[in-house]
Amino acid sequence: MQSRRTFSRWQRFGIGLGLYAAAVALGLGSAWWALKKAPWMVQTVQVGAWRGNLLAGSPDADMYTRASIALNALLALGRDETMYFIASHDDSGHPLRARCSYRVEGVPPKARWWSVTAYADDMYLFEAPNKRYSLNGTTAQLDANGHFAFTTGGQEQPGTHWLPTPGNRGLVLTLRLYNPEPDLQAAPASLNPPTISALGACT
Repeated sequence: MQSRRTFSRWQRFGIGLGLYAAAVALGLGSAWWALKKAPWMVQTVQVGAWRGNLLAGSPDADMYTRASIALNALLALGRDETMYFIASHDDSGHPLRARCSYRVEGVPPKARWWSVTAYADDMYLFEAPNKRYSLNGTTAQLDANGHFAFTTGGQEQPGTHWLPTPGNRGLVLTLRLYNPEPDLQAAPASLNPPTISALGACT
């Protein structure tokens, strides 16, 4: 007859502790996945290559939305004060990469003030040798058609406002609109988005 295996008190404690640690790890992992990898939990609008969070800074935002915004380093105000759009792909749908060069061009958004900032994929600023991290409503120079433009990448493009993005990692562009006009607040999808075009081949 096969004997039943018995465990000492310390063995039972060790097994229980292991199961508890596994449960905590699973819980933390699923929470991280929900906040970082589950975009359906956040109400968004897609305009060109740009995605806007419609609940950022809103009292209607649920706990997942608020936690996701906090985790992704976005200090959000209400839509009447500030609107946020991010781009992690170019207009062709290819992921933005720091080592590649891009031209970003558009018309000034309908807002009192605006800015476009280049972030690494960890949402921290790049170490820019020229101390340029963004283009905004003050520094933008408009052409004859009323368009602004700037470039990003590891190599400066002559004759442009260049935002250095050194390294080989992901690139995220963030468009902030301060005090957007009421019609844009009411219909974020009406934004005339800046275009994002790759300059040359990038592998």
